[in-house]
Amino acid sequence: MEVERLQNRTHETKALTQLFRSHGRILVFTGAGISTESGLSDYRSKGGIWERFQPVTIQEFLADEDKRKLYWVRKKELYGEMRDAKPNSGHLAIAKLAERGKVLGVITQNIDGLHHMAGNLPETILELHGTNRETICLDCGELCPWQEAYERLQQGEETPLCLKCNGLLKPNTISFGQALDPNVLNKAFEWAEECDLLIACGSTLIVEPAASIPRLAKERGARLVIVNLTETPLDCFADLIIHAPIGETLSQSVG
Repeated sequence: MEVERLQNRTHETKALTQLFRSHGRILVFTGAGISTESGLSDYRSKGGIWERFQPVTIQEFLADEDKRKLYWVRKKELYGEMRDAKPNSGHLAIAKLAERGKVLGVITQNIDGLHHMAGNLPETILELHGTNRETICLDCGELCPWQEAYERLQQGEETPLCLKCNGLLKPNTISFGQALDPNVLNKAFEWAEECDLLIACGSTLIVEPAASIPRLAKERGARLVIVNLTETPLDCFADLIIHAPIGETLSQSVG
């Protein structure tokens, strides 16, 4: 059984390598699963963020001091993880593929900034849910490096405020109850219509409207590859499904 599994894995890797070689407008779509290999928590699996922390909506954040405190407790833990996180072999393989001129763009549901750190050009990355790598003042719009807020949290502040105007400070991410940036989303759908191959890595492909992006690419004639440890609702549409670690799979396929 183990030999058969390894043979299947080798066949899948070779098939993905061939797809990378034969396509020149590749769209990469990533979810939390690619970043767990860098030591970051995911959302839905046992022990993940949603099991340990009650989500705080943007409406609650704006109206309730206690909810803001709860929100920042969660962010403090995430900042602690993010401080030491580095791009893994999956992120680096995507960046290598981009250097070869093969990648139309990278669309990510993640807020960790690891695709930037891996070397992808900023203009080729769409962060659907924003980024934890900076904070924004909800009053004056001031942007600051995330490390400033993290240091203040470590020093005992429970709900850090903007040092410029004393307004509410928040990571520059999309919170629950907050709409995605329409400009970012529209660009993502444009890329989905233009690509000839979409590879979805580490996403459950459940959350909408993000999950519509791989489906749209397939409807427009692109090949669809899904690399994920578990099944997804779009598996039935995929041209290739690989249930294996993302870093190992991509690094071997990209070469």
